[in-house]
Amino acid sequence: MILPKINLTIPWRLKWKLTASILLTILSLLLLGGCQNSANVIAKNSGVIHLTLWHGINPPPNRDVFQILVKKFNKSHPKIQVEALYIGQPDQQIPKILTAVVGNAPPDLLWYNPATAGQLAELDAIIPLENWLNKSPLKAEIDPVLFESMELNGHIWSIPFATNNTAIFYRPSLFKEAGITKLPKTWEEFKQVAKILTKDRNKDGRIDRYGMILPLGKGEWTVFTWLPFMFSADGELLEQKVTVGSQGEKVELLIPKIDNPGAIAALQFWQDLLKEGSAILSGPERGYELDKFIAGKVAMQITGCWTLSELNQTGIDFDVFPIPFLKHPATVVGGENLYVMKTNSQREQAAWEFVKYVLSEKFQTAWALGTGYLPINLKSRASATYQAFVEKTPVLKVFLEQMKSARSRPIIAGYSRLSDNLGRAIEATLLGRPPKKALQESQKRLNLIFNVK
Repeated sequence: MILPKINLTIPWRLKWKLTASILLTILSLLLLGGCQNSANVIAKNSGVIHLTLWHGINPPPNRDVFQILVKKFNKSHPKIQVEALYIGQPDQQIPKILTAVVGNAPPDLLWYNPATAGQLAELDAIIPLENWLNKSPLKAEIDPVLFESMELNGHIWSIPFATNNTAIFYRPSLFKEAGITKLPKTWEEFKQVAKILTKDRNKDGRIDRYGMILPLGKGEWTVFTWLPFMFSADGELLEQKVTVGSQGEKVELLIPKIDNPGAIAALQFWQDLLKEGSAILSGPERGYELDKFIAGKVAMQITGCWTLSELNQTGIDFDVFPIPFLKHPATVVGGENLYVMKTNSQREQAAWEFVKYVLSEKFQTAWALGTGYLPINLKSRASATYQAFVEKTPVLKVFLEQMKSARSRPIIAGYSRLSDNLGRAIEATLLGRPPKKALQESQKRLNLIFNVK
C-alpha cells in the first residue's frame, strides 16, 4: 500500500518561533541548573544550604504574604536559606516541572496540586515522607480529611501547604431585590432561586443578569468546581477492579469509571441550568474570573475562600452558602501541597525542616490571616487568634463546616488523563451534548488509556 505524502515543511516564521521556544527552554534549564550548582558551591564553602522552592501562588498579595513568611524562616534558620520562585500559573508549571525532572535539575521543594503525586512518584522525582512525619508530633495536628490527598500505595508523598474548598458566593442585595429570603440547599431549590434572579432589568428583551455563571472549559478548574455536585449525587471517579498478575496472584486496581449515575445526574443539573436560561457560561477556561459577579451581571458563582481578599477590596456586598446537594452535602478539598524533590540526603533533610515550618501552628495561622485560606493545622484553627479572625470574617464558617464533608481528588499516576477526559465530558455537556453520551465517549478513551477490557 502506498501511503500519501505528507508535507512537513514548516513555514519560516513558525520555524523561527519553534526554534526560539526550544532555545528559551534550554536556556531556562541551564540557568536553573546553574543556580542549583552555584547554590551547592556556596553551601560547601559557607556551610549554608541554599534551597530552591518553586510555586505558583496567586493572587500577588498572597505571594507577598508567603515571601514574608519565607524570610522569617530564613532568619530563624541561618544554616538553611530558602529561595521561593514564582514559576507561573499551575497549568504553566507542569512542562517546567517535568523538564526539570528529566534534565536532573529539579528544585528542592515544589508547591503544587496534590493530584500530581502519582505522576511524580512514578518518575521517582519525589521522596516519601512518612518516616519523617511519623516521628513528628505535627502529624496529629493535620486535619485528618487531608490524608486522602497525601497517601498513595502505602506512602505519604506530600504535605498540605494550606487548604480550602468551594462554595456558592452570592450578592445579598440582589437576593433582597428579588424577594429571596431563604438560601437554597438542594439542587431543586437552587434551580428555583437561579430562575428568580435571572432578569431583563432594562426591559430591552435581553437578559442582562443571570442567576449563575458556570465555568466553560475542560481544564482542572472546571473539574474541581463540578466534582462536589457529582460526589453529592453519590458519584465516584474510580472503581476497584480485581485482575490477575503475572505470577497468577490477584491484584486490586483502581481504574477510572466516570460513566456512572452520579456523574450523569451532576452533568444534567448543570445543563438544566443553561437550558432553563438561568445560567451563563464563562469565557473558555476562565471560570475563576469574578468580573461578572463583581459587576452584578451574575448573582451567584462557585469559588473559594482564597478570593476573600480580592472581593473585600472591591467594596461590593457578598456572602457565601454551601454547595447545594442532591443526596448529601459534599465539597472538594482545594489547596496545594509541598513535595520534597529527590536531590541528596543533606538537601532533603534541610527541605524537611522547611516543611515542618509550614505545618506549624504559627505559619498556618499567619498564612490563613493573610490570605483567607483555611489552616491545615488543627491547633491553628482552634487558636484564639484564628477564632477571632473567623468572627470578623464569618463567611469562613461555611468553608470550615464544609471540610467535614470534603473529598480529595485521586492522586493516582494517571489523574491528569482522567481529569482531562472528564473535563472534555463536562465541556461537551455545557455545549449541548447529552450527559450520558458525553461521559460514554470519555469513558471509551479512558478504557484505551488505562487498558481496561
